Amino acid sequence: MRPDLQTSLTRSHIEPSKLSTFQRILLTTDGTLTEILEAYLLEQIQMVKLSEQLISIDQDIHHLELQSGSEVIERKILLQGKISRKNFIYAESILVPERLDEQFQKEVLKSQTTLGRLWLEHKMETFKEIVDSVEEAAEELSSYFQIEREDRILSRTYRVFSHRKPIMMITEKFPESYFLKDF
Repeated sequence: MRPDLQTSLTRSHIEPSKLSTFQRILLTTDGTLTEILEAYLLEQIQMVKLSEQLISIDQDIHHLELQSGSEVIERKILLQGKISRKNFIYAESILVPERLDEQFQKEVLKSQTTLGRLWLEHKMETFKEIVDSVEEAAEELSSYFQIEREDRILSRTYRVFSHRKPIMMITEKFPESYFLKDF
């Protein structure tokens, strides 16, 4: 489900004082999540694409300055430990293809490379703005993390700008029980 269209009675704002230091970093940093996870976990991270499709939206997406009928790339992925095969992050992205460089767009659709690594490879100048962070029940995402449906997950949604235009919106989610250990 698209991040800005999502509605749920079980969502609530996150109380920062209840989070570990690393959970706060994950929810507030504007760095690339893959490298941050690798540094914390001491394990390489790989992307597992769950779905990716070009769709025509049926509602406006205010955060991307898009009107109903616009085409977007909707992508759902997991960030997984390369050795452990443990899923650490679930992410949903909405990309505006007409605002992306053609080569970047092709690599998004054809490669198994994370968006953060593509930004680095293409030396893409970006600005990220966090628009939401919530705590909610895991529901259907529970199977990716081997947790119960009622267990809580934490998430952040941010939009990415390039050349002063919003080019994508990303929501990243992980179980509340993850990343509790502070070093």
